[in-house]
Amino acid sequence: MKKSLFAVAALSAIAGAAQAQSSVTVYGLLDVGYIGSNLRGTTAGTNAAASTQQLQQTSQFANGAESTSRLGFKGNEDLGGGTSAFFTIETGLTPTGSTISTWNNRQSFVGLKKNGIGQFAIGTQYTPMFNKVSETDPGQLNNLIGNVIYATNSFGNNINGQGTVASPYGNASSPNGTTNDAFTSRTSNTLSVQSDTFAGFKASAVMVQNNVNQTQTAATSGGNTNWNGWGLSADYTWNKLYVVGAYQAFKSIQPGTLAAPAPAIASTSFGGTNTQDNQGYVAATYDFGILKAYAQWATRKATDTLNNTYYAKRQAQQLGVRSYITPVVEAWASVGNGRLTTYGQSNPTANFVAYQVGSNYWLSKRTNLYAAFGSAQTSSTSTQAGVNGNNYAVGVRHTF
Repeated sequence: MKKSLFAVAALSAIAGAAQAQSSVTVYGLLDVGYIGSNLRGTTAGTNAAASTQQLQQTSQFANGAESTSRLGFKGNEDLGGGTSAFFTIETGLTPTGSTISTWNNRQSFVGLKKNGIGQFAIGTQYTPMFNKVSETDPGQLNNLIGNVIYATNSFGNNINGQGTVASPYGNASSPNGTTNDAFTSRTSNTLSVQSDTFAGFKASAVMVQNNVNQTQTAATSGGNTNWNGWGLSADYTWNKLYVVGAYQAFKSIQPGTLAAPAPAIASTSFGGTNTQDNQGYVAATYDFGILKAYAQWATRKATDTLNNTYYAKRQAQQLGVRSYITPVVEAWASVGNGRLTTYGQSNPTANFVAYQVGSNYWLSKRTNLYAAFGSAQTSSTSTQAGVNGNNYAVGVRHTF
């Protein structure tokens, strides 16, 4: 009897230890405040700096100016021998909307990690280029215009001839990923592999695969509906210098013969179907102690797979700084420019410039007040109007 009781006690202790090695964390971020914007346009062939036509002006209490609001769950289980299993599930939140959230899959993956070697995961994940931009962006991926690298709301950086803030191509979505002006941020159906750090070096890679092949019959058009891609990144840390590089390429194929894209820099230039989308990034940061300096360069070219003479190309470069002025006051600034080129009538080419300034007042490690301003200009072409826009916001952000 005593032996049985001892065995039960031992098994209970082992089970308790196993449970202690597994953990699940609920985390999130809420960002709300006042956001305003102003967008002006010019007629084709005129200077964007001489903007005369009021296209759109907004003034609202909204969310997500500095960071996108979100709710997530992540867990880790120690499997022993330096091996662990992990997962992440994350959705966006709209705290100023009529509903708490419209569920959207920001991230959702599961994987295994081996200490001293690296890890792999499968699911919807950030791309290598997004991860490297997040580590080297002076604005820390805020959602205001004025950033030419992470251009998520850059109606001042594109030419779509419409002058609308609601649907710039920077917010367009590929069939299996989320994209902005400069690069694809997240992809579904993704296998990622990441190494540990060795002598200051770290590398990662992804492979994206989502293929549907149907037999062509009288009842269906059939054919291939494929979306594939790959990406690589590497970084190196030496004292206060940090250098990164990333490259990724995605290809979307749909059945049938579609018309070639319009010969202009348009809202469908990047993303969409029947497109080969190649993207690259190089950046460096240096911590001077009183401030950190940033240098970034990004390139992207989307080519029509049905007619490779049609393309849209974007290149941009940006310099920035970020610093704690006092222990609780943080500030950043950036300035950048770039060039948009396409094949089409007169081979339209446009130049854009942008800048952004902002500051945080930290009430605690988790809560801050912020104020930020961004501005961008795009020159007009012979066939399309230019745009001149600015964005400003004040708000409060809390992480949990």
